[in-house]
Amino acid sequence: MTTLGPAPAWSGPSADPNDEQFGHVVEGTTLDAAAEYAAVLVGEPYDGAVIGRPGARDGPTAIRDALAGVKTHRFGRRPAGTVGRIGDVGDVTLARGSVRDVQDSLRETAAKLYDTGAVPVFLGGDNSLTYPNVAPLLGDDGDANRVGVVSFDAHLDCREVREGPTSGTPYRQLHDEGLETLVVVGARDFETTTAYADYLDERGGTVVTADAVADGVDATLDRIRTALSGVDSLYVSVDVDVLDAAAAPGVSAPTPGGLSSRELFALAGGIAGDDRVRGFEVVECAPSLDPTPTGLTAATAARTVARFLSEVSA
Repeated sequence: MTTLGPAPAWSGPSADPNDEQFGHVVEGTTLDAAAEYAAVLVGEPYDGAVIGRPGARDGPTAIRDALAGVKTHRFGRRPAGTVGRIGDVGDVTLARGSVRDVQDSLRETAAKLYDTGAVPVFLGGDNSLTYPNVAPLLGDDGDANRVGVVSFDAHLDCREVREGPTSGTPYRQLHDEGLETLVVVGARDFETTTAYADYLDERGGTVVTADAVADGVDATLDRIRTALSGVDSLYVSVDVDVLDAAAAPGVSAPTPGGLSSRELFALAGGIAGDDRVRGFEVVECAPSLDPTPTGLTAATAARTVARFLSEVSA
């Protein structure tokens, strides 16, 4: 069985009293008190299902550390700052056993978080966690709540489940339980196979390649919104490998030709403003694999979280 906590202590590292940072507005809390917040962070330190290089188990700590020092001000927003109270319920204590055992226990925890009414922000962890993070939204009958997912990812993650779930199978698992729509943004040529591309097409999915994102953020958001027009609830997943390898080298499978950090920030913020958004995650941030002395990958992941939080908590 999965448990939560204890919640970490947050503080803003700046010595300037005029600096409001996320470390000042995020508060450690409990599952019972999560309803007091518009959004709550939850860490999922797990990479036992990763297909590529492990290291994402360290993502939650690195993202929190980077986020604490991010300032809350956004230009063009009034009132300045516009970030409300955000809770942090701590890390999940993972169940022992197989990947499926871990997924089943995390699904129970995610369901409890959704029941609070707060928007959970899952800090991963590998992409296998997307399945338990989204599955509670489907309910007992997939037709009862039409759920759409926007997946920012270089890959489709629709592999068949063979010996067990992996970081490449979450959307196959979710489709099997009634996922209505999947929109993959940032997919790359030469990073998937035709069989999986055909599978997603047959399920009515939408792929917006990294090259197509170059047509502009507004055009991309229009394509995403059109594809999601028929869903009731929306979940947003950011696999950090959607970024170009130069912007995010510390991931399980870094590849060239991806999105810029500016594009990801704008797209994540544009989607976050949708009233149907019920959950958000950042996965595959592996700080131990980042060769940059500044921890560029975790810093970029943290700013993606900041952009999302500035929309849902305002």
